[in-house]
Amino acid sequence: MDESRIPVLVGSGQVTQREPDPRRALAPMDLAARAARLAADDAGAGERLLAGIDTVVAIRSFSDTSWRFTCPFGQTTNPPLSLARRIGANGARRLVYTWAGGNMPQWSINRLCEKIVAGEVGTAIVAGGEALATQKAAQRAGLALDWSEDPGGSHEHWGVQTRGWSDVEDVHGMRGAIFAYPLFENGIRGALGRGLDEHQRTLGELLAHFARVAAGNPLADRRAGYSADEISRVRPDNPYIGFPYTRLMNANAFIDQAAAVIVTSVANAKSLGIPRERWVYLHGCADAHDHWYVADRRDYHSSPAIRTVFEKTFAMAGTSLARIDAFDLYSCFTSALEIACAEIGLAQDDPRGLTVTGGLPYFGGPGNNYVTHAIAEMMQRVRARPGSLGLVTANGNYVTKHSAGIYGTEPPVRPFAPEAPAAYQAQLDRVPHPPFVALADGDATVETYTVMHDAKGPSSAILYGRLAGGERFIANTAPDAALFDEMQRTDFLGRRGRVRNDGRQNLFAPA
Repeated sequence: MDESRIPVLVGSGQVTQREPDPRRALAPMDLAARAARLAADDAGAGERLLAGIDTVVAIRSFSDTSWRFTCPFGQTTNPPLSLARRIGANGARRLVYTWAGGNMPQWSINRLCEKIVAGEVGTAIVAGGEALATQKAAQRAGLALDWSEDPGGSHEHWGVQTRGWSDVEDVHGMRGAIFAYPLFENGIRGALGRGLDEHQRTLGELLAHFARVAAGNPLADRRAGYSADEISRVRPDNPYIGFPYTRLMNANAFIDQAAAVIVTSVANAKSLGIPRERWVYLHGCADAHDHWYVADRRDYHSSPAIRTVFEKTFAMAGTSLARIDAFDLYSCFTSALEIACAEIGLAQDDPRGLTVTGGLPYFGGPGNNYVTHAIAEMMQRVRARPGSLGLVTANGNYVTKHSAGIYGTEPPVRPFAPEAPAAYQAQLDRVPHPPFVALADGDATVETYTVMHDAKGPSSAILYGRLAGGERFIANTAPDAALFDEMQRTDFLGRRGRVRNDGRQNLFAPA
């Protein structure tokens, strides 16, 4: 096969910044540029590799993604061009800024490899950076940083722009990851038939493995190696965020981290003199999504799209789960992990482990860019064991958008040719699900729920329920402290009651 059409990953770089003075800390784009230079050095080609980059993919920042992380200090108007100029990629002709989603780093690698095969891309970089720890510290100190930059020019967008929650969900406060994933968690608990205390212990045990990996990773943000009890038990410094998740069960977004991965062709790698032992191939990959809104899911404990992505990825790679040596499963919240393990058929206590970084709660959750770190770390793992294979999974929105990649140092047995996602997405779009009603009235049963907390304690409850006819609805409860407490002490799954609406919002009252 024409070596100019064989894609290969050649460099990876990661940065974790711990500068306590916000005035001295690097801004997000500067962190991304540092990671890019580390990636070029990792390949052994340095400035020559950077100068030959023709495609720059910048992963969307959290400040451009979520209302919770809006930056008051400005930002660049053209992130990929700002990055290109910082690293000397002055010949880059394709500039891409992704839409939101934790799936986008793997999704972008998949697309870039396709474009190398098609002859549309020669050398590309995927990079992103976050400085939310510095942003938060500056805000608390009353400092005015200036991260504004207008390099001019234009860029493409990759991914899907559509918001992850509907207008009806927005009315009821279901508008972000901290609200959505606890709903899946209680749905999983119900499907397993576990009580509250038993399930909470299980979550702590699952995440303690991640905390141990992070403790040994110098790039990780939280390196205390928390025990299962420390993770799962509610206490003043580990309160609930969204029941049943404590603070130490949540992805840790307030970090300063950046990562970059460089992909090129075998021909280019040879011409640059990049040593063969630095090459990593993408053996298999796939992308798909479940029904877009949480309200429209088949249930709250499974994912047809994840199962399909795994099947397609393994089929393309011509391998099996038993032959995978290392994993990094997307771990923003345990519900994402549990669903992925169930769909792939992987035990949660598999001795190979579920993460190579420490995961989003402990390594760090740098917005949409975490999976760039996972890929970067997986490249190092498979290089250290030539002939081994590593699986990276990615998740965008709320168990919505899914992507996966299998990486290894040996050339794939087949040419890079993933099945077009549209070929199997159409079938996923037809997965049956309960009909959803925006305004509900009548006798009802709770399908899943969560109680959200703020600095003062329980502040609201969100639930999905079913009417007598099977229709699904979303609702809140009255802002009643005693009711919130009851919902956390007793199992509200399957609780009967009545739902009413005021023409805009549904309110559920238990019987």
